[in-house]
Amino acid sequence: MTLRAAFQGRAGDFAYDIELEASEELLVLYGHSGAGKTITLRSIAGLARPEAGQIEIGGRTVFDSSSGVDEPPQRRRAGYVVQDVALFPHLNVERNVLIGIEESGDARARWSQLRDALHLDGLDGRRPHELSGGQQQRVALARALVRPTEVLLLDEPFSALDDALRADLRAELTRLQRDFGVPIVFVTHDLREAHLLADSVAVIDGGRILQLAPRDEVFRRPGTRRVAELTGVRNLFAATASGDRVEVDGLELRLPANGARGVIDLGIRSERCILRRFDPDEPPPENCFVGQLVEELAFGNTHTLRFEPDGVGPRIEVEVAARPYEVLGVAERDRWVIELPPEDLLVMPRK
Repeated sequence: MTLRAAFQGRAGDFAYDIELEASEELLVLYGHSGAGKTITLRSIAGLARPEAGQIEIGGRTVFDSSSGVDEPPQRRRAGYVVQDVALFPHLNVERNVLIGIEESGDARARWSQLRDALHLDGLDGRRPHELSGGQQQRVALARALVRPTEVLLLDEPFSALDDALRADLRAELTRLQRDFGVPIVFVTHDLREAHLLADSVAVIDGGRILQLAPRDEVFRRPGTRRVAELTGVRNLFAATASGDRVEVDGLELRLPANGARGVIDLGIRSERCILRRFDPDEPPPENCFVGQLVEELAFGNTHTLRFEPDGVGPRIEVEVAARPYEVLGVAERDRWVIELPPEDLLVMPRK
């Protein structure tokens, strides 16, 4: 089964222009609040009407502005789960799941399968207020999948849950995708969740998909500086490249062979920078600079250290995972050597 969508429209003053495709995979739609994630899901589900474009679910055209096709939500075979699960408080679990299709033998067989897959055994007679938050989300997932479903749309369904529950539900969602083989479009603004869940990632900003690619490609090879910023790259500089060399405000580095020339954007993830002790009697090796610690931010067992290179412009941020007493030794030294491995440098066209 596949989902293909290319549509444009407006929601008040907000304009969106979306193009995405997903097959039997879990596609994470990642972006900050207000980027256009929810209007994208609502348009696919038939709850919002784009001004132009096409949407195809499972090989069927459900929206086509040029031919006037606009299938209602109940005929699109799109399961839709939001953060507020909206279970009917006066109905038990089974009736919430099967509402409107209680007499369907196929639906009951599917509910039996989902009950096992989502660990809802023994809960049929309970009402929503008798369930935990995680159980309520499982019931909402079952309700979305118990009908013939060719795409599952999830709008930040786990954001109100604690970390342990979110981890359990993420694992179950991955298993569901494998077992049922439907494309899943999962909306999140949580970078860690995007990395943990995704087969592919669509980075969205300002109502547009900036990059859609397999997860590792998006995180290891962001297509633009904006994609790099949105996916957590903290060290970004304007640079001038020539073959396998690049200059950043007087700091010269070797690049992986990619033929880049002219003005580019150069980046490196903080966790890929390597911190080394400084020996004044030895010049720094290639792709290293000597820097002074200018700031330290502690987050439990992870520390963010910011260094300023001697005699050049940019500041390089280095993140190290260390126990607090180990990091204390960093501040005791005036100078450190920071290595930027060539294979970890991100080269992006300047836009």
